[in-house]
Formats: sequence, C-alpha cells, structure tokens
Amino acid sequence: MNVCPKCGLPKELCTCSQIVMEGQEVKVSTTKRRYGKPVTLIKGINFEELGDNETKELIRSLKRELACGGTFDKEEQVIELQGSHVNKVKRFLQKKGYKVEGYAGKKTKLNREKS
Repeated sequence: MNVCPKCGLPKELCTCSQIVMEGQEVKVSTTKRRYGKPVTLIKGINFEELGDNETKELIRSLKRELACGGTFDKEEQVIELQGSHVNKVKRFLQKKGYKVEGYAGKKTKLNREKS
C-alpha cells in the first residue's frame, strides 16, 4: 500500500492535490505573439506542489480538450496554449476543481450581457 508523503494517508484516499487546486487562484488571459497569432496564458498554478506527473497530465488534457498545441514555461510557471481559448480554459479548469479568477460559471438569462 502506497502512502502519501504529505498527508500520510493511503494514495487512494489522499486529497492533497485537491486541496492544492482549491487554494490557488488561476488567471487566464490572451496575448498576441509573432505575426499577430493569439496565445492563451494560464498563470497562478503552483506546479511544485502539484508535482511533475500531475502537471504533465494537466497540460496534456488541456491540449487534448482544446485540440491545440501548447507548452509549459518552467521559469515563469506559465502554460501557453496556441489560439484564443480563454472561456474554454476557464470552464475546463473550473471542472477540474481550480478556483479561476473572473469566472462565475455558465451565463444565464439573468446575468448575460446585453449586446
């Protein structure tokens, strides 16, 4: 039986990663890079606490879900995804259990902006 080194619980019952996700405020934004191509930036995730395997799995699942390319900048602790995917990324991270800045969930008739 494997035991978590942080909490001492068995791996099956360990909630360390869930606690780490809930305690972080993630910021999702876009910027333009070369030739005016949009790039979605994800900041605010503490990757040291999350661990290498979970970080790689998060990036892999984001790229698979959004059907785009992307990379992880270890020095700046930023995930970069090709294209403008702000709303999709916020929704995805919210489902995973992260606290996403500026995201209140689905828009309803009551809180939808009038255009």
